[in-house]
Amino acid sequence: MEIFNSMTRRKEEFVPIEPGKVRMYACGPTVYNLIHVGNARPIILFDVLRRYLEYRGYEVTFVQNFTDVDDKIIRRANEEGTTSQAVAEKYIAEYFHDATALGVRPATIHPKATETMDEIIDLVQTLVDKGYAYSVPSGDVYYRTLKFKSYGKLSHQPIEDLQSGARIDVNDEKENPLDFALWKAAKPGEPSWDSPWGKGRPGWHIECSAMNRKYLGPTIDIHCGGEDLQFPHHENEIAQSEAANGVPFVHYWMHNGFLNIDNKKMSKSLGNFFTVRDAAAAYGYEPIRLFMLSAHYRTPLNYSAESLQQAQAALERLYTARDNLRFLAANGAEGEMTAAEREVLDAADRFRERFDAAMDDDFNTADAVSVLFEVVRAVNKATAPEQAPTRAGAQALLGLMGEFTDVLGLLYDKSEESLDEKVEAMITKRQEARKAKNWAEADRIRDELKAMGIVLMDTKQGVQWKKE
Repeated sequence: MEIFNSMTRRKEEFVPIEPGKVRMYACGPTVYNLIHVGNARPIILFDVLRRYLEYRGYEVTFVQNFTDVDDKIIRRANEEGTTSQAVAEKYIAEYFHDATALGVRPATIHPKATETMDEIIDLVQTLVDKGYAYSVPSGDVYYRTLKFKSYGKLSHQPIEDLQSGARIDVNDEKENPLDFALWKAAKPGEPSWDSPWGKGRPGWHIECSAMNRKYLGPTIDIHCGGEDLQFPHHENEIAQSEAANGVPFVHYWMHNGFLNIDNKKMSKSLGNFFTVRDAAAAYGYEPIRLFMLSAHYRTPLNYSAESLQQAQAALERLYTARDNLRFLAANGAEGEMTAAEREVLDAADRFRERFDAAMDDDFNTADAVSVLFEVVRAVNKATAPEQAPTRAGAQALLGLMGEFTDVLGLLYDKSEESLDEKVEAMITKRQEARKAKNWAEADRIRDELKAMGIVLMDTKQGVQWKKE
């Protein structure tokens, strides 16, 4: 398995720190609003990365944080006349609502900044003790950026260039414009915590360094997030963590490309965003997931109604194939598999090899999705009515298809749809009419069911139905 490492800007063979285990961290949301579709891209992509690593046999510890104290949260609390804690709790719940509906599994650990305060303060103190940080009379604590000689190594920006472009504020207490806040002195009406430098709250970057050290250790395998986080957030994480711990922070950095609207980055600050909730109301949650997997994670992806409509149609083909297999698994012919079914199953290893090769080549979900649809085409051909499909074959093919959909997190509506008693009675009555060759009555019931959103399909194995 090769991963494009943002630090070295080349593909590298993935070798975990500890054989068979992966320590993985993803930057989570600042919880002051509903997540937008651009936020959903890394959430979905790195959920699939974790699934694939587990599929390959790794034990994955996946940490994704919540920033639950921040200027934006405080501002929202003031606007709504409530507390920062109430705002954060509300939008953490909203996050889980959307993430679950997108088929995203919960992380192994979802730490919050407010619940990691002791570790944050301890890390800041370590940096002060080592001379990498300093406090100022106001009670703020800053990171001494120039002391960390390799600052800029992730974003590949020489520190001289960063210095020349840094903003200089009037009455700034910082030693250097590049220095960034580790601890912010308390302001009236803001949440605060006791610290050696007085009451205050953490800067944004320090929480991720503290959470990584607490839950994953000083060096981790994979750190991932959107490419907009490379600088300054991830650059600052490296500076903090490596200065405090004295060891390399991350072995593999993974950054996904932007989600664009009209070829411009989707973001709340630009105002050109759609919430996941709004997009799902129009197209459903699962089409959003498939859309995100339809391009390589490092490439920009352009959001459009047409793209989600195409994802809807593609998902319909997947569900139709799965539901047909389920029906045949219960109603197909008894006995040994047909030659057509065996032919697909004999090719299973080749399908797996191509799927794995796509995912091993820097996590190419687009090619992996293509393999899935090849499997579906082969399955549909093998289970066509003229092939006299069997129960045994359908069950085996259902398992093969499920291997790939489980890794991609697709077809996560695992439940069998059920019909109410009235509809079941109407289908039974239609079957009786057909046996009696009362075609007019059978057609009348079929049309009535169609008006109710139930479509019937008569097959050799019996009547199939689906909801429109």
